[in-house]
Amino acid sequence: MCPWGIRPRCDDAETPWGCRRTPEQVMPVLRDRHTERRALDQFVTDVRTGRSQALVVRGEAGVGKTALLGYLVDGAPGCRVERASGVQSEMEIAFAGLHQLCAPLLDDAERLPHPQRDALYTVFGMNGGSRPDRLLVGLAVLGLLAEGAREQPLICVIDDAQWLDQASAQALTFVARRLVAESVGLVFAARDTDEVAELDGLVQLPIAGLPDDDARELLRSTLPGPADNRVLDRIVAETRGNPLALLELPRGMTPAELSVGFGSPSPQALPRRIEESYRQRLSPLPVATRQLLLVAALDALGDPVLVLRAAEQLGIGLDAARPAVEAGLLEIGARVRFHHPLVRSAVYGAALPEERRRAHHALAQVLDPDTDPNRRAWHAGQAASGPDEDIAAELEHSAGRAQDCGGCAASAAFLERAAELSVDPGHRAQRLLAAAHATHQAGMSDAAERLLSLAQACPLNELQSAQVDLLHAQITLTTDRGGSAPSLLLKAAEQLTTLDARLARETYLDALMAAMLAGSLASGDGVRKTAEAARAAPPAPLPPRASDLLLDGLAIRFTDGYAAAMPMVKRALSAFRSPELSEEEALRWLWLASRTSAHVWDYETWKVLATRHVEMSRKSGALALLPFALSACIMAHIFAGELPAAASLTEELRSVTEATGGPRVRDPGLVLAAWQGLQAETLRQIDVMTEEVQRRGEGIGLTVIGWAKALLCNSLGHYDQALAAAKEAAEHPAVVGSAAWIVLIELIEASTRCSTPEPATDALHRLAETTRVSGTDWGLGIEARSRALLSGGPAAESSYREAIDRLGRTAIRGELGRSHLLYGEWLRRENRRVDARVQLRTAHDIFTEMGAAGFAQRAARELRATGETARKRTAETSSELTAQETQIVRLVRDGLTNAEIAARLFISPRTVAWHMQGIFGKLNVTSRRQLRL
Repeated sequence: MCPWGIRPRCDDAETPWGCRRTPEQVMPVLRDRHTERRALDQFVTDVRTGRSQALVVRGEAGVGKTALLGYLVDGAPGCRVERASGVQSEMEIAFAGLHQLCAPLLDDAERLPHPQRDALYTVFGMNGGSRPDRLLVGLAVLGLLAEGAREQPLICVIDDAQWLDQASAQALTFVARRLVAESVGLVFAARDTDEVAELDGLVQLPIAGLPDDDARELLRSTLPGPADNRVLDRIVAETRGNPLALLELPRGMTPAELSVGFGSPSPQALPRRIEESYRQRLSPLPVATRQLLLVAALDALGDPVLVLRAAEQLGIGLDAARPAVEAGLLEIGARVRFHHPLVRSAVYGAALPEERRRAHHALAQVLDPDTDPNRRAWHAGQAASGPDEDIAAELEHSAGRAQDCGGCAASAAFLERAAELSVDPGHRAQRLLAAAHATHQAGMSDAAERLLSLAQACPLNELQSAQVDLLHAQITLTTDRGGSAPSLLLKAAEQLTTLDARLARETYLDALMAAMLAGSLASGDGVRKTAEAARAAPPAPLPPRASDLLLDGLAIRFTDGYAAAMPMVKRALSAFRSPELSEEEALRWLWLASRTSAHVWDYETWKVLATRHVEMSRKSGALALLPFALSACIMAHIFAGELPAAASLTEELRSVTEATGGPRVRDPGLVLAAWQGLQAETLRQIDVMTEEVQRRGEGIGLTVIGWAKALLCNSLGHYDQALAAAKEAAEHPAVVGSAAWIVLIELIEASTRCSTPEPATDALHRLAETTRVSGTDWGLGIEARSRALLSGGPAAESSYREAIDRLGRTAIRGELGRSHLLYGEWLRRENRRVDARVQLRTAHDIFTEMGAAGFAQRAARELRATGETARKRTAETSSELTAQETQIVRLVRDGLTNAEIAARLFISPRTVAWHMQGIFGKLNVTSRRQLRL
């Protein structure tokens, strides 16, 4: 019996290079593993029938994952199979694993949309385009695999996933989470550890050791002589039935150990013990063979020509491979493959540092500097035994190339090694700072802090010291927005004032935004103190940028007041609307600008800037910014009463945040649920969001939570609960787009309905401070309605009519509906039932059309009180659609193709086509044209 519960299939095949394989080396046929085999058989069946799948085969080293992958491939005739494998020595080279997998498929890349194709070519070094967003790369890979499965089902096998470079792991798991109907299967094999966090959430197939009887049979089959049964039982127990351990460990045990029991393996160090058994098998091999194995172990792609050429650099010929092949350690065909991943580890671990450097040097010598400069620089860097400025400079260049290809983690690795080889301490410090920045961009905050500590140990000039503080502040802002981030950013900005005026102003704006987000949860400098410091920022250049105007406007807002800031804020917003705004400035600051537009009651600018931000984020591939752009756009749709459109974009927001792996932007979803009158869903989201904003220190979230709860309760007529929620939320600072006025609106209505006018009177005074300065129909209409609630007689009626007139000239449909509702309720209490019915019917129609069920039900109740029943609207068939189907229908109506919809929703065009079939059936239509009617 052979390892992994198999028996050999002896075809006595001959390998390339003239080496005959032994039966141990021939592809095995699985004999046991019935549960696992059924799972893999079902996997292949699903892929064949068009249902794409992703699966993670997990287990400790040696448990049989590779053999199961072989079984899966053997059981998939008629399927196209592509393979890749993570390589420990090249984990720092961005997209190395992805290139292994995709290289045979690149002919199909011409069918991809141009941005996706260009992104793929860029990260593979096939063109010199600008750095693509990593999510755009993932979308390109999804499209490429879907194209590869066009003629026949495609199964992709990725072994040793724990050793994939980060960029490849992110791209492949992005694809794995979006497979639906492409006839593509992705199988990852990884050790049973947490080494690849990206694999969490995918379907797992755990692989355990063999049952005791099978394990004992396997163990006996490997022994050279008799052994004590008690010793065998202990070995089986301590190895937990690990097949490779059972096969390999006895090779290093003496007859005395087997008969008496000394030296039995420790389960805590099982992979190390297995590696040690391989090392013992390496020892008898000729020196030249071991050197060739080391070269092969350091080459990620397993290119036999490259390995041969590197071996020749070391004076090693073809015949050196024969002993390794005959010993069952190496297989050489179209690729150079080790018998087991632990053989590669054992080869590397057994080599002396000087031997490793010589092997790296040999590979660097034969790699083409034009076609593979990054890998060449990496091996040259590993070959260096001491400081070498020429190699350090080449590594730095490679870091730039890696950064351009979207490989932030790879860029950081190149820069860190460049710093280690730097001769000049100043160069070392600068490279460490750059490495820390790239590491932060890659989302590895702890590693970035470690590199910053190393940089601080170097002699730093003033600018470098300020850059250290700035990066530390930015890392803190990412991990803990309400902690010390505003104060740290402020400190960095003050340091930069005399060193880099432009960067100083940008950092002041970052500090101000951080303080605004932290709000009442800021543990250091608050908005007021940060704004005071920002007033002392270096003067803006002439002509000032839009962000310079925004910084000055917001600083005045929080020091001198709303009215004093309005001219500068309006000037800033006008600059952001200018077609001359640079893409860099737009992408970075449009979110804050659009929310500031809402703060000053300028809906038109809000909608223009939010829409522009979304479009630019999509076009540029800046998908990490897209969630923030979408959130502002969704809120604009909500205020316009376009709840179905908001719901559709919320589904896209969910897809984006899921794809980026960043924190969920929950504000729009919560506010949408409140406007829809979904009580249970709103309260559920409040519970989740409260915990999150407290943990992240985002005080602004507490304002949104209080507003949403008050809005919901007012819509349902629960005015006492609405008042309590609004009072609590009104205590938080009035910052960003979610200013206090959104809470004041709810507080005024709830307070007057609870017959406690005092809080409403104070709230109206605070509200009017903003509405009158804004001068917009939106702001003045809300003020008029709020004033009507606190008035009586002709004054109240006049104010209600003014509110309806002003809001009727705006796009703020939800607040217009509320004005009709409140006016109708007032008319009913004045016993003017006929007049009340006109207003209440209008309100009911607006809310019903919007999908604002809570307010619609309130309007219906008021209508019944006048003696009239609200008309019921027949439910539309579209209510049967899922959220994603609804989003697809909306995009079809907007004129988007399947490929464009796929790019928008982070799925493949074939999945869009699959959804379209379901949509046609549910809506009883047969064409896209009918959907547009």
